[in-house]
Amino acid sequence: MTTEVLKAPLIVDFPFTRSLGPVQSAFLTGLREQVVLGVRTTDGRVLVPPVEYDPVTAEEIRDLVQVAPTGTVTTWAWNHAPRRDQPLETPFAWVLVRLDGADTALLHALDAPGPDAVHTGMRVRVRWAAERSGAITDIACFEPYDSAGGAEVAVHDGQFGSMVTGIVAQARLDYTYSPGRAQTAYINALAGQRIVGERCPSCRKVYVPPRGACPTCGVGTAEQVEVGPGGTVTTYCIVNIKARNLDIEVPYVYAHIALDGADLALHGRIGGIPYDQVRMGLRVEPVWTEGGRYPDHYRPTGEPDADYETFKELL
Repeated sequence: MTTEVLKAPLIVDFPFTRSLGPVQSAFLTGLREQVVLGVRTTDGRVLVPPVEYDPVTAEEIRDLVQVAPTGTVTTWAWNHAPRRDQPLETPFAWVLVRLDGADTALLHALDAPGPDAVHTGMRVRVRWAAERSGAITDIACFEPYDSAGGAEVAVHDGQFGSMVTGIVAQARLDYTYSPGRAQTAYINALAGQRIVGERCPSCRKVYVPPRGACPTCGVGTAEQVEVGPGGTVTTYCIVNIKARNLDIEVPYVYAHIALDGADLALHGRIGGIPYDQVRMGLRVEPVWTEGGRYPDHYRPTGEPDADYETFKELL
């Protein structure tokens, strides 16, 4: 009987926080103040957006200059179906714009009525966002602008009131995930509170979770083997930072667990024992919650600790 391979939508969503060096701090603060800053290299090129190290020589560069909010489209692509959180909700063009006074191009959106209205070499200008906070989105987009180029750059000290020193960017990936044949069988077995792996026909090792191929021999695997339920803690870490949307009090222990009959350790949370009593060699078993599709955690079995020689190859 052929088992239908699973697939499901998957969203990875998290805030990415980073601090800013003096160049990026000045650039983003400048956008808040409707000022576009670049950086001048030792050979006289002006880079916008600015970088802190010369991409050719790798030397540090700090000489900030102000360029014009007008520029020329160097290349473009039409976006006929904008996605969530993109600069504009209506169709627009992604453009590389070389601002007047700059030697490199800045990527952003161009608000245009259609692709026929966009061409390489067209003149554009910045449309500033109504509310600005010190981010690239302070440039709402570019818009067509009928003017000649040739603006001069001006030296700028990069100083503004209340400098932006860090940013938080919301990172998100939306895609459809399919675990494939081997992991579909693994997930279906978990629904029945069984843990299965697959044995390599060459080296005879059993891999859990299975991937459909042996990572050592490079051959396909198909022979299903039930492992566990007991296992041995091979190594572990103590978690002291509480994760968002995870209702587990810190500190707690996450461990690599070599299930009996498996040749690869999987990971799981250790419960039923104080975190400072978890150790290598601890014998554990899975704890399933009602309706759970995978073990909630692993707890000590009460057996004597496993000898190091029995699991050293699984570290």
